[in-house]
Amino acid sequence: MGIRKLATLIGKELLHGPRGFILVMVIAAPLLITLVINLALGNLFSGIPQLAVYSEGTSQFISTLEEYPQIESKLYSSIDNLKDAVERGAADMGIVLPASLDNDIANGKKTTVMFYVWGESLAKDRLVVMSTVMQAARDFTNQSEPIILESVTLGEEISIPWSQRLMPLTVMMAVFFGGLMIPAVSLINEKQKRTLQALLATPTSIINILLAKGIVGALLSIVMGIIILVLNLAWGKAPVYLLLILMIAASMASMFGLILGTIIKDMNTLFAVWKFGGVLLFGPAIIYMFPSLPQWLGYLFPTYYIVRPIMDISLGTITATTLWLTLIALACTIILAVLELRLASRFTGERLSTTSKLAET
Repeated sequence: MGIRKLATLIGKELLHGPRGFILVMVIAAPLLITLVINLALGNLFSGIPQLAVYSEGTSQFISTLEEYPQIESKLYSSIDNLKDAVERGAADMGIVLPASLDNDIANGKKTTVMFYVWGESLAKDRLVVMSTVMQAARDFTNQSEPIILESVTLGEEISIPWSQRLMPLTVMMAVFFGGLMIPAVSLINEKQKRTLQALLATPTSIINILLAKGIVGALLSIVMGIIILVLNLAWGKAPVYLLLILMIAASMASMFGLILGTIIKDMNTLFAVWKFGGVLLFGPAIIYMFPSLPQWLGYLFPTYYIVRPIMDISLGTITATTLWLTLIALACTIILAVLELRLASRFTGERLSTTSKLAET
């Protein structure tokens, strides 16, 4: 595998690869869907969690809370007003500071603080508020665990808000649409225009040709995935791990695209396969949207092993299962790569045929 030849082929793909409708759809569709969802649900540009505060006394802890820019604190005049604000969603969480808080802290006594949680608040917003309050308490008292938090959920509790339910769909569109369609369309166009046969008649190996198309699709897939996650404020606390998952997802998508481009001869067939295969690719996202469905169904889809780790990292719920699913996704990608290498042997036959015809000429 010549690095110089591969770089030349990648440059050719970037300059002369798929254009027009396909490229516009690959880039525009995920972005438009993400913007519409976030604007409709009010999540775009509203990344600061809201904390309602009520103090039964005159605690100095309120001033400490107001120093933290991660949350926006608002003081309420009564506990009833605070509960009403949380229940309506005007605040993501509410905290009630007991009258004895400052004295208990001064005497080194742990104090129980009541938290009220809006049932539809985002998990990441709850995490930010809880961690910020605990850090503020440590700074206020110079103690490692000065308070004990007890939480009560108000309003209708939705374990997965719609903004989070729809995020897997937009992420998968961004990653798989571009990563799959760009290599597939490029290969089919090359076959239809017979430029692939011309390349096969040169010393360039079929592996380099396929690798260049796959790399271009994967790079676009990674970039789009990062943009969608940033727009959803879902980069999480493990960005390196998340980037690794995106790289595996992009590689899987490009392998699917290369396989389709290898076995399909025309664009009409590709779009017909896309319509049917889209159910298999986006099945996990549909299942994730409706928690009432049996969630074990997701394991039947290869893309589930990508979606689940991305959501775990974005929501800060990484477990050992996340790692195992990542390893399974990597194994699936390797299997797809081996399958594509086997399928690429047909191009080797075409190359021999083309070479012999040129020799006869």
